[in-house]
Amino acid sequence: MNLGAGSIILIVLVALLIFGPKKLPELGRAAGNTLREFKSATRGLADDDDETKKSEKTGAEK
Repeated sequence: MNLGAGSIILIVLVALLIFGPKKLPELGRAAGNTLREFKSATRGLADDDDETKKSEKTGAEK
């Protein structure tokens, strides 16, 4: 899905019309916080998976 400059400008204008200039920064902040939390949660799951694989390898060698 390729978005050109015109498409991005149109999306921003529609968002401004729907939410208004005062709400838009709050929505952006909320979206950023949500992405940050999701990223840290998935990183935690990947770390847990790595630890499980390491413990299985060391347990198999003994």
